Amino acid sequence: MPHVAGLASTGNRAALAPSFPCVTCPVQANMTTGKLPKHHGVIANGFYWREQRKVEMWTAWNDCISAPQIWDLLGQHDESLTSAVWFPLHSKGAEAEFICTPAPIHNPDGSESLWCYTRPTEMYGTLRDKLGHFPLQHFWGPMANIKSTAWIADSAVFAANEFRPNFFYIYLPHLDYAAQKHGPDSEAAQSALGELDLVIGKLVEGVNASLGAAPLWIVASEYAILPVEHVMYPNRLLRLRGLLKVRNEPDGEHLDLERSQAWAMVDHQISHVYCADDTAIAKAVQVFEKMPGIAEVLIGPGRARYALDHERSGEIVLVSTPHSWQAYYWWLEDEKAPSFARTVDIHRKPGYDPVELFIDMATRSIPLDASLVKGSHGAPALGDSQRGVFLASQPGVPNGEALVDSDVFAVVMRLFGISREQ
Repeated sequence: MPHVAGLASTGNRAALAPSFPCVTCPVQANMTTGKLPKHHGVIANGFYWREQRKVEMWTAWNDCISAPQIWDLLGQHDESLTSAVWFPLHSKGAEAEFICTPAPIHNPDGSESLWCYTRPTEMYGTLRDKLGHFPLQHFWGPMANIKSTAWIADSAVFAANEFRPNFFYIYLPHLDYAAQKHGPDSEAAQSALGELDLVIGKLVEGVNASLGAAPLWIVASEYAILPVEHVMYPNRLLRLRGLLKVRNEPDGEHLDLERSQAWAMVDHQISHVYCADDTAIAKAVQVFEKMPGIAEVLIGPGRARYALDHERSGEIVLVSTPHSWQAYYWWLEDEKAPSFARTVDIHRKPGYDPVELFIDMATRSIPLDASLVKGSHGAPALGDSQRGVFLASQPGVPNGEALVDSDVFAVVMRLFGISREQ
């Protein structure tokens, strides 16, 4: 990645470890608040709202984060400091002055119209006229590719020129796709590095030109993806023990949250298992103890080991071994899977589904074969292969010490002369 390497050639680099769970939403919240899930409440890429008996994956709105973020504190410190927030999760309604994030319009007939939530509101219309619609079909699913990341970068160059924010946070998702689909050491994943590097080179050149000078650039990995050769199915195991219940609908078997004694919200290499009572907890623990692919079964105070002792967490947290991952499936026969299982439907599935990156050309639908997935992440970063990198284009940021994701917050705060205590 010569363009990325060029940024760091005049500055510093350091190892960067993600905090468990090493998945998108918690890590982004760690970086932008300087805190861990116990304090900001983002315990996975989804939430189970107990009072509503509702699972919400990939929540868009910012109010699910229970701690101030970088842009909140910059504004409190100095009202003249402005921030731009480009495509991180949970950014809808954030207090940053400038925002762009996907927000497709759901039409009454079930179709979607391309759109983005922006601040100022009219900005998306301008971006659409200049760049075309944000290519949502390339942001996730079988058609996910560099086009979505390129649009994000091009729109960020426009925003930098138009608004000149003091702090700009840009999420570039491209490296997720091939590494999960084919494995992180695959030819496709290696090619993705080069594709992203070209986009970053164009981004840096465009922003530098619009500002007339090079700002301080920071590049921070969210997590590292490891090859996986094993998948387990927590919900199927709970069902076989009689703890999980389903209801039969015209389109297949649906998870019955009300009647289930225990069920799992599954997310890469972690599951939050929600249990009705102490008896269900004890039975569920017996299901998963010594289960192949499971490294830890955390209950009650044990969740504090990873700062997951939060009311939103499951009564049990399942931690995968580094080369295994967990799939959300609960059906025992594929013909009984609910219809949304064969579609790209990130909000209706009560768990993350990387199989959405594949397509069965015979049926033009998402296959139901979790063994297709060759890369995953989320397990605790115990070795170098599970750590990412922090790069800065100027020396002294940081001073060469190894970092964890929540340290990114403090690094940015120091650049603006703000201490963590403030």
